[in-house]
Amino acid sequence: MDRLRPRSRPVFFGFTNAEIEKMEKVLEDSGEESLEKEFCQRLTKSFNRSSGRAGKPVIKWTEIQSWFQTRLTESPEVAKNELTRTKGQSEEGGVSQDSLELEFEARSSKDGAWYDVEKFLNHRFLSTGEAEVRVRFIGFGAEEDEWVNIKNDVRERSVPVENAECSNLKVGDPVLCFQERRDQAIYYDAHIVEIQRKMHDVRGCRCLFLIRYDHDNTEDKVRLRRLCRRPRSQI
Repeated sequence: MDRLRPRSRPVFFGFTNAEIEKMEKVLEDSGEESLEKEFCQRLTKSFNRSSGRAGKPVIKWTEIQSWFQTRLTESPEVAKNELTRTKGQSEEGGVSQDSLELEFEARSSKDGAWYDVEKFLNHRFLSTGEAEVRVRFIGFGAEEDEWVNIKNDVRERSVPVENAECSNLKVGDPVLCFQERRDQAIYYDAHIVEIQRKMHDVRGCRCLFLIRYDHDNTEDKVRLRRLCRRPRSQI
C-alpha cells in the first residue's frame, strides 16, 4: 500500500491470473482513468486483501499503474474508446451514473477487519428491528459472503492519507490502519496515540505515528502510507 512517488517505473511480474483478468476488465471499462493514483491505490488495496494473494508479496500501487500504462501503450484503441465514452457523457450533459456511485467497505465478523465491498446481495430485518445486508467482498468468492449490520458494519470506503495531509492529523484521530503480520495483511480501525514529526524529504512523509488498534488495544508504530481516513472527515 505504498503511496510514495516512485523514483523509477517498477517492473512486476507477480500478478495472479485472477488479478490480471480483473485488471483487463477494469482497463476495458475505465481506460485512462485507470492510471490515476487513487484509482490504482483502491485496486491495490483490494488485491492485497484477497485470499488469492495469501503468502505472496504485497503489491504496490505503482506496480499496478505501470501495468496499466504498459497495456495502454500496447493497445491505443483502449485509450480511444475511453475518449469516446467520456465525450458521449459530456454531450448527454449532467454527471454520469458511475461518478455518483459510492464505494463501501464492511467489517467482517470473522476477524473484525474492514474489507472493500464488491456488491450487496440481499438484505433482511431481524426480530430486533435491526437491518442486515449480505455482502460480497472484493477478491473473495461466494463462500466468503457475510451478513453484516448495516448501521455498525457498513460505511463509505476509507481514503488513503496523502503526504500533504500529514500536518492535519492529530492525537486521538480515528484512522483505518493497514496491519502487516507474517500470516496476514488487513485493515483495522485504530486511533492515533502519539505523533513523531519529522522533516519530509523526496520520499515524502517521514513522520512516525503510534496507533492503538480498537479491536484489541495493541499498539503499533507506522508510517503515513499505512493510514487511511474517513471520507470527508475533519482531520
